[in-house]
Amino acid sequence: MPSLENLKKQAKQYLRWHRDRYYPVAAQIRAVLPRFRHLSDSQILACSFKLSDAQELVARQSGFDSWLALTQGVASMPVQPDPTITKAVLISTEAQLFVSDIEASCDFFVSKLGFAIEFTYGEPPFYAQVRRDEARLNLRHVDGPVFVGGIRERETLLSASINVDDVKRLYLEYQAAGISFHQKLRTEPWGARTFIIADPDGNLVLFA
Repeated sequence: MPSLENLKKQAKQYLRWHRDRYYPVAAQIRAVLPRFRHLSDSQILACSFKLSDAQELVARQSGFDSWLALTQGVASMPVQPDPTITKAVLISTEAQLFVSDIEASCDFFVSKLGFAIEFTYGEPPFYAQVRRDEARLNLRHVDGPVFVGGIRERETLLSASINVDDVKRLYLEYQAAGISFHQKLRTEPWGARTFIIADPDGNLVLFA
């Protein structure tokens, strides 16, 4: 177990992340603190979140019911001559798509693919995030083409890959919505069932 000093630093880091509206921390808060479990990322980041909440988060992650129990547990442990360095934990991964028009891209993902806008940033917006269930896509405005020629289409260079619990049901949903598929639903040689759509900027998104 880390030292009490390191645990205090972890709690302060969570508090800073919440104040800075760092979206990945919202998933940790929701997963660990029961009173936040019914809230979306945006709602969690808009809620009051104090140092005591951050300390409780650290305590529960360490297997204790409260910060007091954690500090008592740390105090009762024998001093280790060679303390183990705690590794950083990878929280989540998010694909980043390069688009020419943030508003048009958001409209495509919302109206056609059933995503919702988590946030947009800038005036006019040059960055945004869309989400459907636990899948998040970051949209970044660029003025020029990212890929040379038609290599993306020729080589089927994917911008994102999203796992689905029922890929056929999603395929039929998008088919009914009039989506044009870059690759129709098929079974791959390794057993996965996949299909690919292209967004208005040619970003290829695979669902599997």
